[in-house]
Amino acid sequence: MSANRERPHVVVLPEDDADRQIANGFHIEIGSLRTMRVLPPARGWRKAVFRFKEYHAAQMEACTNRFLILLIDFDGREDRFLEVRREIPAGLAYRVFIVGTWTEPERLRTDLGAAYEAIGRKLAKDCREDTDATWNHPLLRHNAAGLARLRERVRPILFQPPAAAFA
Repeated sequence: MSANRERPHVVVLPEDDADRQIANGFHIEIGSLRTMRVLPPARGWRKAVFRFKEYHAAQMEACTNRFLILLIDFDGREDRFLEVRREIPAGLAYRVFIVGTWTEPERLRTDLGAAYEAIGRKLAKDCREDTDATWNHPLLRHNAAGLARLRERVRPILFQPPAAAFA
């Protein structure tokens, strides 16, 4: 089932398959098919940014209820966030979020001793319960500012009671 364009919803554009699996675990945990959609992997952070600019930005202009998460690997580069953020049109910046692992998801999987989908489920649980057990991991804590924005703007969409989601 796809998101209802008339209602607030979240689209996740993952860089690679590992990120897609993490997003799928998050999606499974929230249990709402109509408020979140995980897209196929872009096959690289630059390709994710390109897809966003060439396709999703225009769709977001037309669909003001859409929020988009660019799920990328930062590859240990401090400038990656700013480099990606510069590509986001100012008018969409409040609805686009850039999050991901500091290096790569494979290292996070090893550190946590969990499958990617299980990691996604843990991240969703943290969001739902307003905790940081998994988000505070050294490979994820650089997302703190983005996570605060996500919790403020996206959490009500993903974690609202089912009756309110379709009212």
